[in-house]
Amino acid sequence: MSESMLKMYISFAGIIFLFLALGLIYLSRHKLSGLLSGIVAFFAYTFMILGGIIIFYIVFSGPTA
Repeated sequence: MSESMLKMYISFAGIIFLFLALGLIYLSRHKLSGLLSGIVAFFAYTFMILGGIIIFYIVFSGPTA
């Protein structure tokens, strides 16, 4: 597998993490309450940070040969 294909799949993982964070934040704010809402929000913000780091890395690592 080439480096560019690997970067593409890694960026897909980052995008999926960001969409998952979006859904979990909505779920924790509007559908859940109490301790469960806090736990889901923690996972949501963790996915958001990880997705952001992945996308940041892919964008600023530059083009492949």
